Amino acid sequence: MTSVITLLTDYGLEDGFVAACHGVIIGIAPQARIIDVAHLVPEGDVRRGAAILAQTLPYLPPGVHIADVDPAMGGNRRLVAVEAGGRVFLGPDNGVLSWAVHAAGGAEAAYEIADEDLFLKPVSPTFPGRDIFAPVAAHICAGHRPSDVGPRIDVLGLVSLPAPTSRLRDGAVEGEVLSVDRHGNVQLSITGADLAALGVRAGDTIGVWLGRRQLAVPYRETFAAVPPGDLVAFTDSAGLIALAVNSGDASERLGLPPGAHVRLSPPSQKSQQ
Repeated sequence: MTSVITLLTDYGLEDGFVAACHGVIIGIAPQARIIDVAHLVPEGDVRRGAAILAQTLPYLPPGVHIADVDPAMGGNRRLVAVEAGGRVFLGPDNGVLSWAVHAAGGAEAAYEIADEDLFLKPVSPTFPGRDIFAPVAAHICAGHRPSDVGPRIDVLGLVSLPAPTSRLRDGAVEGEVLSVDRHGNVQLSITGADLAALGVRAGDTIGVWLGRRQLAVPYRETFAAVPPGDLVAFTDSAGLIALAVNSGDASERLGLPPGAHVRLSPPSQKSQQ
């Protein structure tokens, strides 16, 4: 098994929670290489955590990937290990792993994490990241098989978030808000390729339809291509369309939470500022 362990959490950086997980891992598997994916995921924002992990996964080496983002922390949520594409994913069974598992090629096997011999003792009911996920990942890194963590479960029974989708219809493309980052940038499920299929190119002005509200928004290569305070659309590093305000908060200005419906149209379709 690889020596790489990655961590994605909503623990924040103000306390020692992340460091404690690092310490537990190194204490069991000194050879482990730890990559911190993110620890400032909004508290309990499963969708944001899932998006970050899935979009970062192509740039991560195969390894054991921990994602601990769970609004029901301390409850009776099942904790799982999922094998997919030569990787092992550890996390609560709440969908936070689902998009990354799909990106890795789909679940090949899954196990409920139940072998207490692999846990740190005593186990805190509110800190599975330190007491369960970190030591289990370290033991896998040190040579245990994923199947050692507990009984096998049906991969079809794993909780999955609805897959983000977009569709071309009536000369426009429809999608949803996939996630909102800490700067207020609004990432859509619509890809740059979707807009290209409609003949939209950087430099155009596109129609952005938010329910009955219609906006004319410049489509540029980066948010810095418009003056501070202006709204802009661009293709982000994941290949997805993002709405941003240069030096501002697009989510706040547009009132767009994750899951909100958005329709984009070429400049030939009428829209208004």
